[in-house]
Formats: sequence, C-alpha cells, structure tokens
Amino acid sequence: MAALPAFAHDPALPDERTCEQARLSRDARFDGLFFTAVTSTRIYCRPVCPAPTPRRENIVYFAHAAAAEAAGFRPCLRCRPELSPADGTWRRGDAAVSRALALIDEGALVDGDAAALAARVGLGERQLRRVFVERLGATPHGVHGTRRLLFAKQLLAETALPVTEVALAAGFNSLRRFNSAFAEAYRMAPRDVRRQARVGGDDALRLRLAYRPPYDLAALLAFLRARTLPGVDEAGEAHYARTLRLGDGAAASLRVTPLPGETALQLELRGVPPVELLGVVQRVRRMFDLDADPAAVRAVFEPDALLGPCVRAWPGLRVPGGFDGFEVAVRAVLGQQVSVAAARTLAARLVARHGQAIEAPNADGLTHVFPTAAALADADLASLGLTCTRAETVRGVARALVDGRVSLAGAQPLDAFVDAWTKLPGIGPWTAHYIAMRALGHPDAFCADDLVLRRVAGAPGAPLTGRALERRAHGWRPWRAYAVLHLWRASSASTETPT
Repeated sequence: MAALPAFAHDPALPDERTCEQARLSRDARFDGLFFTAVTSTRIYCRPVCPAPTPRRENIVYFAHAAAAEAAGFRPCLRCRPELSPADGTWRRGDAAVSRALALIDEGALVDGDAAALAARVGLGERQLRRVFVERLGATPHGVHGTRRLLFAKQLLAETALPVTEVALAAGFNSLRRFNSAFAEAYRMAPRDVRRQARVGGDDALRLRLAYRPPYDLAALLAFLRARTLPGVDEAGEAHYARTLRLGDGAAASLRVTPLPGETALQLELRGVPPVELLGVVQRVRRMFDLDADPAAVRAVFEPDALLGPCVRAWPGLRVPGGFDGFEVAVRAVLGQQVSVAAARTLAARLVARHGQAIEAPNADGLTHVFPTAAALADADLASLGLTCTRAETVRGVARALVDGRVSLAGAQPLDAFVDAWTKLPGIGPWTAHYIAMRALGHPDAFCADDLVLRRVAGAPGAPLTGRALERRAHGWRPWRAYAVLHLWRASSASTETPT
C-alpha cells in the first residue's frame, strides 16, 4: 500500500493543530468530526480513544470513517468508531452532498443505485462520485457500506441478537454475504467482536447513541414534555418514551434515557424487527439532534449582538425533532393561533378517536399510536372542537401526503419543501418552516412570522416585521433553526411558544 501523508489538507478536516490538540486531550467536542488512523496497526480511532496515544509520525487524519476504511484501516475495538455522532455539517442542509448523505441515511442505496441517487440530488453519477471522493474520501457506496457495517458492529457488541438478525438489520439479505463483507472490511469474523450483551432481563434491545458536548438534554426534554400526547408519548425529567408504527402497521415502543458519565443516550426498543432497526435509530438521532455540531453553531452566533449572549448562556441547546413527521405536521396545524396546551388537548382528542390502540399498555402507560395520513384523509373531525377550516386543513395535509403532492423525506431543499407545502390550503410559511425544522431536522428552517421571535428581535414594544426579521437573520445561516430555539428560550412569553 502506498505511503499516506501525515496530514491531508482535506477541507472537511479541522486544521492539523486542532486535530492534534483534540487527539492528545481526547476532546469529545471533536468526536465524529475526524478520525485518527494509526499506520503501524492499520486501525482507526475516535479522537476520544482511551488507548495509549500513538506517536505523531504514525498518525493520519481522516474526516470520515468511510475514508479511513477505503484507505485500508479497520475500526478500533476499544473506542468503537461506530459510536461516533455523524458529522451533522455534512449531513444537513441543501448542498448536493448533504442531501445525498441524508438519502443514504434513509436507505437510498439499499435497493437503489448510485445513478438514481445522483438524479435525486440533481447531479450525474460520475459527478456525484467525484464530489464524494473529493469531499469525503469515499464513494457513495463506500459511505453506505461503512454505515451498515459499523451499525452491525454496534449490534454485535451491545445486543444479544443472533448474527442472522444482525445481518438483516445491517441491510444484508444473505448471512454469507454479510460474513464475507465483514471479514473483508475488518479482517475478522462477526463472532470475533461479539461481547457479552448487557441484557436487562426483559425483551428490550438497548443501544448507545453518542453526541458531541455540550448537550442540553434537560431543555430538549422540557420542550417535549410540554407537548406530550397522553397514550402516545411521555416525558419526564430524564426520559422520553413513545409508541411507533412499524412498516407492517404493527406497534412498537421506544424509551430514551441519559447514560451517566457518558456523552451518550441509551435507546431502549421493544417490538422493532431487525430490518427496521437502523431506520428507527436514525429517526431517534434526528429527533434528539444528536449529530449537531455546537461549535459550528456557536461560531456563527457568538459575534451577533442578539444571539451571542444566548449561545453563551445555553451552549448545548438543540432543535427538538419529532419522531413521526406526519404527527408534527398535524400538530402544527392544530397549534395555529392557539396555545401549546390548547393544541395538546385537540391532539389528544384526535388520538382518542382515530389513533391505533395497542394490544397492551406498556410500563410508561402508552396505549395508542398516532393516526396515519390514510386514516385522517377523509376522517370525520367535527367532534374534536376544530373549526371547519382547520379540520379541512388536517384532511388536506393527509390527502397530499397520501397522493404524493408533498413529502416528509429528509433530503429536500428547504425552499422546495416550503413551496410545495404552502400550496396546500391552510398552510402558510410559518407552518411549513416549523414542519421543516422539527420533522425534517432542517438546520436553516426559520419561522420569520413568529410573534415571539419578532418581539425578541425588535425594540421593546416595537416587534420587527417578518420581512425585517428575515433580513436580520441572514447572518445566522445556515443555522437559523437553532436561532429559533435560542430566541424562544430567551423570551419570557413561554405561553406563546408554538406547538
């Protein structure tokens, strides 16, 4: 193998001095932003690896795990690169690479090919491959392959799932193909990385979900707690639980709690089949904004007179997502021009009348799954206390999703998403941006017409207009969704915070 440079001047990498300082100090803020490959062992690590520090002349830095694996390195068994949070800067936003990565995360290359992926982001196949290699150090299929093998490695290390089910969860239809791919990439058999699973005496599957500090879990849980739906989800001071619908219509559940002493959350899943595990994990990561890079957000906000004090006061604030995009959309409509509490009451009635009851309530008291778009497309909503116009907007959203006029896929350009949704009766820019922020996890969604934001950004007694706030927020791109959360947090008018 050809000699590798000690430091490749990759624009996706932090500068060499930063990489060195982060590696030597094991700085968790850089976890997932780069990987340390050791030429003497052919192993790559997270910057937080607890192993003895290698000599500098044996180190090569890579911006992405797929690039390290493409160069012939295998993941460390001690620090476990599969636990690293993803580089959210690359995986979010409207750039072609960001959208392609989001599509890969959603499984675009499981059954599709690179040509179809390229077409969906407006590039030719060769151009997409070239851009991936230039910016990420690996091809789209290389990124996809690394993603599913690392997920398999996590399942092997943390669960008691049979290897056959691990293979299915990682997207392999054949155990032989999985064993071969794993051995080729990591030069060991899957059974060689299997550890004693931490089984809690029940049927839950438990996984670690890492994040970059700082992370204000308390604020995120408080946001979710104010919006929980009886029977569907439940949030406490240090946990969140909810039901979810599987691809075959069956119900399952999840629970998220902090892991003391770790920069990670614990996800407990019950009833989720192997083939759906990766998709569920990805949705939970987006809901809890685990792949955010707080340093990137702070670098944009800190010089700003309005947001600088906010980001210094609340450096770990994240954008609370929604697990079910349709649920977010419906609740955004129900919350138009009413308080959080009133919208929650309306949503609870909707669930009681049209939600799917689960066979047996679980330990968190969850009894229902939120209704599907198909269930509400022609539903009678008269008894819920909605106006006729609002009821028709809910049905209109459901019909538009069923017939494909709008989508909640995560890899859409923000402007195109807003344009499509605002064509629906009853959906204005505020609602469309709110859905993009919470259902898609789009980092630049911005509710410029929000009264609370206009008040906080304006002079006392003189709120800005929506257009003036748009101009004021131009310098906050591409992180305006985080600005929304900071300004809501800064406002004392909590009862006016949208649902």
